[in-house]
Amino acid sequence: MRPRVWAVTSTMRRHARGRRRRGQGVPCAVRLIVAVLAALGASAATAAEPPPVALAPGFRIEVVADGLGAPRMLALDASGTLLVSIPSHGRVVALPAAPGPQRLRSPVTVAEGLRLPHGLAVRDGHLWVAETGRVLRLRYDVVTRRATEPVVIIPDLPPGGHHWTRSIAFGPDGRLYVAVGSSCDICREADRRRAAIVSYAPDGSNERLVARGLRNPVGLAFDPTTGALWTTVNERDWRNGGAPPDFLALVREGANYGWPDCYARGGALAPDPELRGTGDCRDFTLPAVELAPHSAPLGLAFYTGARFPAAYRGSLFVALHGSRAELPPAGYKIVRIVFTANRRPRVEDFATRWRAGDRVWGRPVDVLVGRDGALYVSDDHGGRVLRITALP
Repeated sequence: MRPRVWAVTSTMRRHARGRRRRGQGVPCAVRLIVAVLAALGASAATAAEPPPVALAPGFRIEVVADGLGAPRMLALDASGTLLVSIPSHGRVVALPAAPGPQRLRSPVTVAEGLRLPHGLAVRDGHLWVAETGRVLRLRYDVVTRRATEPVVIIPDLPPGGHHWTRSIAFGPDGRLYVAVGSSCDICREADRRRAAIVSYAPDGSNERLVARGLRNPVGLAFDPTTGALWTTVNERDWRNGGAPPDFLALVREGANYGWPDCYARGGALAPDPELRGTGDCRDFTLPAVELAPHSAPLGLAFYTGARFPAAYRGSLFVALHGSRAELPPAGYKIVRIVFTANRRPRVEDFATRWRAGDRVWGRPVDVLVGRDGALYVSDDHGGRVLRITALP
């Protein structure tokens, strides 16, 4: 069953490139993306047994919800209830606390009929949902857990393309930040918002380009201490099957991180060998942390809880979704970024072995710190949400 899923992924990319060349519209691409996401989530376990993930000493993992299809991004509402986007189903669900410790949480539909909903943000009694080509604001009732009265506040994000996800987060300045991926592996984008992070006023007005040269930025997280923005970036594929490192970027206003002209490796920037553009990379910004090529970093979250050991507080957790099946294995784990004064951030494994050999148990997408101090993880391969807690 797995090879057929990955064959669809490769076919989807080839078909998407063909449509761009022929100038056809987005709906067909959306249907293909939905089919792939549905296939990923079809392998959800029937029992509430967690995958055999290897955790750092002193932690345990459990399933809190399964059978969700292909859950992606996570958010908390004002009551601390977990919200989850499910692009393949076109809906957002809530996962209220279960009545007993051994019971799985039952999803409650918050909003439905959406087109590839991905990023979520909750603020001032409203829910913001990033679809592939626009951002909606809905009135959210924390008691009924229903979102109503949708208003399109950003109507014209570049939709679909090679990277269809749109992630969002509110910054400490009150503005809404949107991550938009490129339309290709390597090209000159006509829309300046591609391969970039853009910010808006909460009503969708006053657009500003924050940073560019980010081939496919996905996760967005603000450091609770400094207010600085961090993002995960999936780098390009080379035609020979190799790739430059994926990376984490400490996002600086007005910075250009190099794509498509230059890439980072070993703490230095080099011209892309397949693009006949500039040979000078001096004006581009280096990433803060390099990760393995094809590891596919997605969601990230600073640990702000009080239930993990003190050494974990302030650490940045990053979900590495994992490489495609035809590539050498990379990712398939959650890593912890450790910050130490006057030293480069250090990467440590935290939850590994989501893949063992050719057997894929799960693929972590997003991470979020709950009100209970646990780390919640969405898994679009297993169709579940998991909870990682520290042992007493």
